Amino acid sequence: MKTPNPRKKKTNADPKLSKQKPSANKPQPKKEQKSSTPFYLDEKGESRFSVKRKEHYKQKEVEKKDKFLKDDAKQTASTKKPAETEEIRLNKYISNTGFCARRKADELIAQGKVNVNGKTITEMGFKVRTSDKISINGKLLTPTKKVYILLNKAKNVLSTTNDPNGRKTVLECLNGVNTEGLFPVGRLDRNTTGLIIITNDGELANRLMHPRHEVRKLYFVELNRNLEPEDLQQIRRGVQLEEGIAKVDEIEYVLNGTPNMVGVRIHIGWNRVIRRIFESLNYQVEKLDRAVYANLTKKGIARGKWRYLSPQEVISLKHFNIK
Repeated sequence: MKTPNPRKKKTNADPKLSKQKPSANKPQPKKEQKSSTPFYLDEKGESRFSVKRKEHYKQKEVEKKDKFLKDDAKQTASTKKPAETEEIRLNKYISNTGFCARRKADELIAQGKVNVNGKTITEMGFKVRTSDKISINGKLLTPTKKVYILLNKAKNVLSTTNDPNGRKTVLECLNGVNTEGLFPVGRLDRNTTGLIIITNDGELANRLMHPRHEVRKLYFVELNRNLEPEDLQQIRRGVQLEEGIAKVDEIEYVLNGTPNMVGVRIHIGWNRVIRRIFESLNYQVEKLDRAVYANLTKKGIARGKWRYLSPQEVISLKHFNIK
């Protein structure tokens, strides 16, 4: 007969089925909580993403770039027509010379202002070769080197190529640059500051301005009074304007800012759309600054200053997702 061990405590429950309760004094690991906020904005109106999210987007961008380079290499290796015999649409040729965007080129063609080899062309979709001589209003078009500039526009500067009243334009901010053929992509009104692209690449301008591409912009907005939470929710749902319902992609209070400061991400390109959204709810926009345009930020560009875009940035604008 076995003698019971006095040190061994008796238990009625099966040890395999018993579950030990965690000690009240022992700290339990906290579950990671996911933020419900889609993005944060700092006092400069710039987006603050988590490290994991940044790495995710960076990896996606690398994958897209690799795919583009592979496809480009295949296309280059494939048999192509000689450059002199390759045909392209007339409006695209005009755009490629940097004279204007394709939409404007279509207007000029319809008005009978475009000649090809001495013959007036009004047909939409007409194709030309690079060896053809194309002129507009008697001026012969010649392909020029593409220029891409990012300007951090100051207040009281017009987003036009010239002003009959002698007011300062964005082209006058480009000291030391030959501005012939350059034009701003889109517009910022006179009292709005921030990023604007200046180029002679009509094809890129068309891509950035066309509603189909839904190019997003991030604005820093300062109002004349605190934005009420119910009005913020109303803007998220959409605000009725003349053109229809204006919906923003995102809107948040600025991180570490006051309640009258918000960040707005939007892709609608309607005239003065940000100001009109707030005006419809009885707010006045005192400061409006475009902090992000497509995938470009104003980091390192002081107000009124500019820089050339890098080749990588140009490739990204032309071929990758710029929403």
